[in-house]
Amino acid sequence: MTGAETVWLTVGFLGQGLFFTRWIVQWFRSERERESTIPLSFWYLSLIGGLITLAYAIYRKDPVFIAGQSIGALVYLRNLILIHRNRANLHLAGSPGSSLHSHH
Repeated sequence: MTGAETVWLTVGFLGQGLFFTRWIVQWFRSERERESTIPLSFWYLSLIGGLITLAYAIYRKDPVFIAGQSIGALVYLRNLILIHRNRANLHLAGSPGSSLHSHH
């Protein structure tokens, strides 16, 4: 095995490790809250782990793996956009002078 192959195997395992860690994070958070919960870190771990794994899939030239990780990355990114957009809207709605706080 060449040095480059060893590096790429390490990259692949790193991506899979981060991707797996998201399930542990979600499990502990749900246990703590006593209900099924998906924390924000789950989506970041999904995106980062998925992108690293995608890089490995591209190196391996595996079209099935590339397609799966590409679509997954789009879904994780979209969820993060929706979450942050919703938080920004809630922040704006809760600011002084917003229609939620005016006494008309």
